[in-house]
Amino acid sequence: MVAPDAVPVILTHGLGKVYSAGTEAEVVALRGVDMRIDRGEFVAIMGPSGSGKSTLMNLIGCLDTPTSGSYECDGVDVATLDAEALAALRRDKIGFVFQGFHLLPRMNATDNVAMPMGYARIAPVERRRRALAALEAVGLRARAAHFPNELSGGQQQRVAIARALVNQPPILLADEPTGALDSKTGEEILALFKRLRDDGHTVILITHDAQVAAHADRIYVMRDGELHEQAAAEAA
Repeated sequence: MVAPDAVPVILTHGLGKVYSAGTEAEVVALRGVDMRIDRGEFVAIMGPSGSGKSTLMNLIGCLDTPTSGSYECDGVDVATLDAEALAALRRDKIGFVFQGFHLLPRMNATDNVAMPMGYARIAPVERRRRALAALEAVGLRARAAHFPNELSGGQQQRVAIARALVNQPPILLADEPTGALDSKTGEEILALFKRLRDDGHTVILITHDAQVAAHADRIYVMRDGELHEQAAAEAA
């Protein structure tokens, strides 16, 4: 049970996004989105292509700025940040996992996981220690010296998840993380997200697949740029 005065990791009020505002080609991608996600939750944001879920993900990930409304990330109003502070927030607060694993082919698993720490000015010995610990957390310590082409798709995604976790961000933002995997491997990745949630991580899963979304504790549904929380009975 979350304490009523606990600071949410994601809090939006009236969040809106309009592309080419004021022109005839104006596109309203998001309309008045109110959302609260607390620490340690596993939440899915579900919707078909064109529903606005990718736009919302980009705003949550601080990869884009809203046209209207407010967004607080782990208690910080992102509108108050300059470009350098925003980059630091992305680095420290949000771990990204994508459908494509985006591993560097000439780096082994350890070096791929350690890569984000280079921007945080962490000593090489400590980078390796943390990278190996992150790989162990996703069950891949034994594959630490393997290169991406020596790993299965599921193992590559685990390396990508370890990389997202290595700076110990409070938020794990996963965009269609099972989309390039077979169903059995996808189930294994979703089970890993549940274990990470149990360890205190906040997992936000972006998906078009209702079966994938059903693994989350709560489901938000995007329709025509509007966000609706799905009732427990609907999710069952």
